[in-house]
Amino acid sequence: MLKAFFDYLTFERQLSKHTITAYKTDLRQFVLYCENNKIDNLLRINTKVIRQWIIFLLQKKNSTNSVHRKLSSLKAFYNFEMREGRISENPAIYVTLPKKEKRLPQFLKSQETDLMFQTDMFDDTFEGLRDKNIIHLFYLTGIRRQELIDINLGDIDFSRRVINVTGKRNKVRSIPIIDWMIDQLKQYLIERDQLVISDQEALFTTTKGERIYPKLVYRIVNKYISQMATLTKRSPHVLRHTFATQMLNAGADLNAIKELLGHANLAATEVYTHNTFKKLQQAYNQAHPRA
Repeated sequence: MLKAFFDYLTFERQLSKHTITAYKTDLRQFVLYCENNKIDNLLRINTKVIRQWIIFLLQKKNSTNSVHRKLSSLKAFYNFEMREGRISENPAIYVTLPKKEKRLPQFLKSQETDLMFQTDMFDDTFEGLRDKNIIHLFYLTGIRRQELIDINLGDIDFSRRVINVTGKRNKVRSIPIIDWMIDQLKQYLIERDQLVISDQEALFTTTKGERIYPKLVYRIVNKYISQMATLTKRSPHVLRHTFATQMLNAGADLNAIKELLGHANLAATEVYTHNTFKKLQQAYNQAHPRA
């Protein structure tokens, strides 16, 4: 039953691997909860059971945002079952939740991002050169973790200085790359070619020549962000937030940032319209007649 739903997400909706993994995690947690409570048929679930699951999650200290996502996964599953004609009503739609916590995205300050360009930040090894390119590419393009992992050599047009990134639902967008980044990638590829490469297409590989994977990318980013800042979050998304925030603060058009980030709508990009106090102070001093 779940497999049919996951196939639908993969082949019909063409969601990203990361998103599908989240759906799988959420639904398997719900299945486990049902099994522990002697409920063996997901198609006979009522709203009361789902409410009890939500209470269970909140008591286990899951964040409100996390519980919202899990309920959304459940709603999507039961919508699929309705579409397939196996149930007549979605039991999850009647469940209400507390409002989501509104948290501003964490990002690096300009003086912190300056540190990633210091010569002693990265080791003079294959891994050091690879890591430098990964960190710089995240910062210069704002791409997602899976998008970086999926980059193939053929996705980079060195002559036009453009990288083609495959985003959510297999949508491809072109992102410009500045000259020195192109040169740095070429330098990395010289070192990469010294390895025995099992995945010839992959841009970024391990020392064994295999395509890099999500946990490795997270460890790489976590390592270097911890050397640059004292943020509680040190994931690749912090560099994505940093890219968007610094672009916006420098005067970039919000629609242009939306296209570069690969957002489906402007609402997703508007989260970056938060301003630092310094920028608000500058705007006040420039605009207020008595400032």
